[in-house]
Amino acid sequence: MTRIAFEQMKFTIEQALLKAGMAAEQAAICAQVHTESSCDGIYSHGLNRVARFVDYLQKGWVNADACAQQVKALSVMEIWDGQQGPGIINGLLAVDRAMALAKQHGIGLVAMRNSSHWMRGGTYGWRAAQQGMAAICWTNTEACMPAWGGKDARIGNNPFVMAVPGKPGPMVLDMAMSQYSYGKLEVTRLKGEQLPYAGGFDQQGNLTSDPGPIEASKRILPTGYWKGSGFAILLDAMAALLSAGNATPQIDKVGRGSCTGASQIFMVFDPEQLGGGDFTERMTQSIGDYVNSSEPAEGVSTVTWPGQRQRTTREENLRLGIPVDDNVWQQVQHLANNPAVNRN
Repeated sequence: MTRIAFEQMKFTIEQALLKAGMAAEQAAICAQVHTESSCDGIYSHGLNRVARFVDYLQKGWVNADACAQQVKALSVMEIWDGQQGPGIINGLLAVDRAMALAKQHGIGLVAMRNSSHWMRGGTYGWRAAQQGMAAICWTNTEACMPAWGGKDARIGNNPFVMAVPGKPGPMVLDMAMSQYSYGKLEVTRLKGEQLPYAGGFDQQGNLTSDPGPIEASKRILPTGYWKGSGFAILLDAMAALLSAGNATPQIDKVGRGSCTGASQIFMVFDPEQLGGGDFTERMTQSIGDYVNSSEPAEGVSTVTWPGQRQRTTREENLRLGIPVDDNVWQQVQHLANNPAVNRN
């Protein structure tokens, strides 16, 4: 396994983004977030996502020069238009604005429309929780999953994030509405491994744990079968409603894919104005301890809460270096070393 130091990976990604035409400040921010994602073990939305992001920048599907604009302010809620700008830049702006509103009112909601792929959704939950805030965030996507009972893709996998600050460390849930994201399928395939559980159907309609046939059929399995399907549909509707932006059918009509034109929601709560910081710490500590003290099932060594394993992975990867797929690393190095792209 090849391991790359955090700063080396960040520098290489940053150079690739600069060559693709991003401004220095934005390239540095995006490189930091991509590297943090890989460092936390979310390789599919870290280093592995860079080449596709560069491709979208070069095609003009993501506007590197965009600056999000506020459309409406309604007391504790704001609507912003992302102007097709980089999803990470828009997402960080949105969650920071939601935190500012929450500090003022106890709750803040920012709806971002016309954005692009926000990469790792957990980024925004971690950002809020590390500043003592709780958050609920989600995005809609292009159709990439069949609705329950269907064969063709009609709904997004619409990633959903919840985060709560606490004494044992932030509790952060980051999940797609599919049993496995396409990123997870890709990472598993690149490793030559099988999924732990069935993740979708092959082209003959058979449930399978082999990621390759699922990628080919695009018949990923909704989390909880019909429940995940229904949840995905309503997340899409609520994101479009709150932002007055695109729902999945409109994103599909544009036809660019990868969340181009997506609607995203960032809800933040200030615990200090609710039960208080001491209550929050006692509450999360009790939940963490209660979950950790579970009797492990067969073949399981420890039972953890959301976010706990990522902290362990982060510490290990900072110490030893971040694992990379050699082909992916070489591809990003090539992008970083290429002559700058003229997007004019």
